[in-house]
Amino acid sequence: MARLAQTAGLTDIQQEILSTVRDFVDKEIIPVATELEHRDEYPQQIVDGLKELGLFGLMIPEEYGGLGESLLTYALCVEEIARGWMSVSGIINTHFIVAYMLKQHGTQEQKDYFLPRMAAGDIRGAFSMSEPGLGSDVSAITSKAVKDGDEYVLNGQKMWLTNGGTSNLVAVLVRSDEGHPEGTAPHKSMTTFLVEKEPGFGEVRPGLTIPGKIDKMGYKGVDTTELIMDGLRIPANRVLGGVTGRGFYQMMDGVEVGRVNVAARGCGVAQRAFELGVQYAQQRHTFGKPIAQHQAIQFKLAEMATKVEAAHAMMVNAARKKDSGERNDLEAGMAKYLASEYCKEVVEDAFRIHGGYGFSKEYEIERLYREAPMLLIGEGTAEIQKMIIGRRLLEEYRFQG
Repeated sequence: MARLAQTAGLTDIQQEILSTVRDFVDKEIIPVATELEHRDEYPQQIVDGLKELGLFGLMIPEEYGGLGESLLTYALCVEEIARGWMSVSGIINTHFIVAYMLKQHGTQEQKDYFLPRMAAGDIRGAFSMSEPGLGSDVSAITSKAVKDGDEYVLNGQKMWLTNGGTSNLVAVLVRSDEGHPEGTAPHKSMTTFLVEKEPGFGEVRPGLTIPGKIDKMGYKGVDTTELIMDGLRIPANRVLGGVTGRGFYQMMDGVEVGRVNVAARGCGVAQRAFELGVQYAQQRHTFGKPIAQHQAIQFKLAEMATKVEAAHAMMVNAARKKDSGERNDLEAGMAKYLASEYCKEVVEDAFRIHGGYGFSKEYEIERLYREAPMLLIGEGTAEIQKMIIGRRLLEEYRFQG
């Protein structure tokens, strides 16, 4: 086991789960990740392996067939998986956020219906907040649901769905003005709908189209899509929690744990970049000695390792705070912000250590260099994190003048 990014106080079960995941990453993910990524190929074999390990049900309670593990265990597993290939952690994360929202906010019927099959990996989740014109400004959503008898009719266009094609359940956030008079604050007139669909592209159920994969710079393998609703009819019993107007709070709760997940991804990618950099520095010779013996490279390695360690500590702290039942939006925002920024810096330093070879597709660092930027914008941009952190700090440190 490497010296960096260790976590004190884990139970025997947690250590066993992590050891199993790390073995799987080393044997089943790292050897094939770069090749699959270059082909932009969905990692079906890897996903099947994760299904067998029970990772799709990691945080789903045991009564629904899951492992009932903590957010910390989950985040540490994500860190390991992202160390192998960040895209794979994305496949699990969106599923996990939908399962978490169901567990926290679903009606009993919704939990009984969805969670056991989600734990088994038979139902796979995606969630959808963003739209083409709004980015992180969730309150500006224009997609709409209108009540029609026992159903709602949904219209609008959503953007940036991870797992949009492969999933068969999407939690979709739309505006629903029912029972909310004119002038109601935007975040109080939003509802999350649980939309079941067929996997694939094109019209996946009447009124619902997934046009195809968005071609991306990095974060390949996993499908990122749009979602177009045109007269999509959803029964009233598929409103998350059974009551309209609560969607914004439900989604924000999901995104809060999602931010811990993005921090964990940043930690995993940074760890892998450090591993690649420190290995290459000992193999590559210039001026008659390994470049690791040059002080300039040792300084880089020192900075990289410190960043890996600091990001891991903040991510673990944010997860533990949520597990203890406390509010963790400040810690999650800080961890996500720091881990994603440090990840970008550690990856760039590893890239520089590789010199010209870092630019070659033969070397793994080339893939990491294209993956790291996604963490700066996923689950809310760095600027959004700083806004959240700033507001929370002003709440905590209100000046009593």
